[in-house]
Amino acid sequence: MSPTNPIEIFKQEAQELLAQLEATLLDLDCTPDDPDLIDAAFRALHTIKGSGAMFGFEAAAAFTHHVETVFDQIRQGKARLTRDLIAVALRARDHMRLLIERPEKADPAAEEALLAALHDSLSPGEAVPVVPCEAAGERVWRVSMRLPRDAMINGTNPLLLVDELRSLGESIVTPVTDTIPRLQEIDPSACYMAWEITLKTSKPRSEIEDVFIFVRDEMELEIALAETSCEDAQGKPDAQEPTPSGPAEETLSEREPPEAPAPQGEADAHATPAEQQRVRRETTKNHASIRVPADRLDELMDRVGELVITQSRLKQIAASSSDQQVRAVAEEIERLALELRDTTMGIRMVPIGSLFGRFRRVVHDLSRDLGKEVELIMEGEETELDKTVVEQLNDPLVHLIRNSIDHGIEKPADRIASGKAPAGQITLSARHAGTEVHITIIDDGRGLNRDRIRARAIERGLISADGALSDAELFQVVFLPGFSTVSEVTNLSGRGVGMDVVKRTIEALRGRIELSSMPNRGAKVTLRLPLTLAIIDGLLVRVGDARYVLPLAAIEECVELPADDKGGSRGCSFLNIRGELVPFLRLRELFAAKTPPDRYQKVVVVAAGDLKAGLVVDQVIGNHQTVIKSLSKLHAGIEMFSGATILGDGAVALILDIPHLVQFGQIAEEQLRAAA
Repeated sequence: MSPTNPIEIFKQEAQELLAQLEATLLDLDCTPDDPDLIDAAFRALHTIKGSGAMFGFEAAAAFTHHVETVFDQIRQGKARLTRDLIAVALRARDHMRLLIERPEKADPAAEEALLAALHDSLSPGEAVPVVPCEAAGERVWRVSMRLPRDAMINGTNPLLLVDELRSLGESIVTPVTDTIPRLQEIDPSACYMAWEITLKTSKPRSEIEDVFIFVRDEMELEIALAETSCEDAQGKPDAQEPTPSGPAEETLSEREPPEAPAPQGEADAHATPAEQQRVRRETTKNHASIRVPADRLDELMDRVGELVITQSRLKQIAASSSDQQVRAVAEEIERLALELRDTTMGIRMVPIGSLFGRFRRVVHDLSRDLGKEVELIMEGEETELDKTVVEQLNDPLVHLIRNSIDHGIEKPADRIASGKAPAGQITLSARHAGTEVHITIIDDGRGLNRDRIRARAIERGLISADGALSDAELFQVVFLPGFSTVSEVTNLSGRGVGMDVVKRTIEALRGRIELSSMPNRGAKVTLRLPLTLAIIDGLLVRVGDARYVLPLAAIEECVELPADDKGGSRGCSFLNIRGELVPFLRLRELFAAKTPPDRYQKVVVVAAGDLKAGLVVDQVIGNHQTVIKSLSKLHAGIEMFSGATILGDGAVALILDIPHLVQFGQIAEEQLRAAA
């Protein structure tokens, strides 16, 4: 279906609003009396209701209206927000999503039960004092509205807004036609008219503003009080003192910024709420964004990859040419291809916080279901990762967090008995580490039971009874298909599925998973993932007759191999770099190169996390934009390589897996030290 289809646009916006509503409700679970959060939840509900009715989602609009009414009572102080009500509101949010995305799956009986639970969860609030008013509360308002030109293209019907205003009381509607162009210049899809409405109503100002709640940021709106009223005399926040020159008047119209604006801090300190709202709107406009289907980004990335390969070929041809113009053009195309690559990669990179935010609901619901107190701490949410990687991390992280809560975090009474705080903690963090992103899930629960895992592994024949395994090796058994230490199957765990899916998904992303634990102190899962699955900067090197690519972000420096180390011994040796001993590996020996070594060999010092190692190569050829191609399933088990790329001459170069090689060097170093 076309991405410009209004129904699809509404569904996309509804997904964003529902995500915003969920985040707001979870925030309210911590601070239920925050009026700003209550207003934010009400606005999201109002927008979903209004937009849903406009696009024909009548069932969703009708159901959302009931939830909106509840939050309106809370907003007016007629009801109190409780944790039980928040839990029901979260379930109602899920039902709204079902009514929008798959209305045919909705169960009317479940909807009725949900609405009953919603109203049963309401707790009466303090009574709102009512002050008698001689004019029976009726006021006259002047409303001036002008929508943006593209309002109707985006699905907004201005006549529905006018009708909603007229439903609030007696009104006189005057169209403003001074901006309508000549007939031959009219765009039939554009909105040229504005409206002036005189409205006499007993409704509060907030209900007038609510009419425009989901188009307010894009339109010109002025709401002015034409007559002083009882509500103004009572000192409402939206009233102003009458001036000698005429009746009290207030406006929310957009104002032109002054020529010399005050410093940001000073402006914020003295700005009126209306001015602060205008600043927020202008900031939003300055950071405007558009929606692009993900498959178009993937297609763009493929084209950029092909361009990079072609540019590499052109560079090689230009290097062998004596024509200076050809070389100049090749250099210019290389610069443009590099900039296009960086721009395209930047478009694909998204903050991982967009993924982390989804797990607040998972933790909230599971902790309630299991009778546990769990606090989720998120760190490094601004860390950026390729969108392709982020999209595939949701299910693995859900499995890991569910396991941490179900198996790791103890009941409050058990935690207190073991000297811990009653509420458990799960820390979800992300950070960059060279060419990788490390995502860790840490809980402070009981930790993994090493003896039980070992006994179950022996029982199933996965390890021998007399086998000596380190904790890291033993814990990898957890990721085998069908493995589980739980004796009772529940709706959360016990069937042995989940952890093997996690490992397969991470390995499909060319990543690795590590698991560690300490008894009664918790467990730690680390996902080591590549920064991107598309294009990287690489260093092209030669070993024997073959060429290889090393990710440039993992390289520390390049030095020449000392003459007395050129013979060396097989395996690992050490290089003294400014007083630091760095183990190095001879790639000729690892890859069984048949040709004689070059006279002057080079050592490329690489790092993975806090570990370093040197890789001895015959020649450092130079930088190379590397379009990553995945290896076939036949070669998937070769751990020294993370992929392959096509060079300018059409040859294939393997991409070295730096973390694996560094780990190999460190193991060899430990073995040499143990032998000594």
